[in-house]
Amino acid sequence: MTVDSSGRPTRLDIAKQHVEQAFGPRLAKRLDTFEDGTLYITAGELVRLLAWFVDFVVYLLLAGAGFVAFAFADREFGFSEGTVVFLMLGLLAGAPVLYGLFFGNGRAVGAALTGTRLVRLSDGGRIGFAACWAMLVRTLLFPLLLVAFVYSGVGPGSLSRVSIDDEATRRLHEAGLRNRDSIRLP
Repeated sequence: MTVDSSGRPTRLDIAKQHVEQAFGPRLAKRLDTFEDGTLYITAGELVRLLAWFVDFVVYLLLAGAGFVAFAFADREFGFSEGTVVFLMLGLLAGAPVLYGLFFGNGRAVGAALTGTRLVRLSDGGRIGFAACWAMLVRTLLFPLLLVAFVYSGVGPGSLSRVSIDDEATRRLHEAGLRNRDSIRLP
């Protein structure tokens, strides 16, 4: 348990005690707050990994479909080598951006299957058009960053989005535990 400067437990610690009593220790361990003080339950690590994996497979399917369509178009029109390289790179980067365009509410296929949602860390709101960038990062850059972190030993930087457990967060708010500032300190 952490304590504030006066030696008392923090509001988040007290909220964790309430959540542990009401929902159990597993959810209490994943309790956190957005920057605006709203409480939420973080999605578990395996669930986040599964959501990423599903989104990565969808990305591969989209890119594969694009490659097949491009191969048929190349057979018909006979593009130059430079055009082929440019279009192939465009497909690799364009597929996740296109995929992200449809999921500004933070519920891509992976999130829908796992019951999670990607939200802004500042206030838990929709990520909106940033979903394009988020999907590009999740599908194309995340694997590269993971390799870089493993080989360099450097940890990840600051986050601007987080995956939450939608159902558990909804139950938390229905139980009256919505904001850390509403928790009374002893």
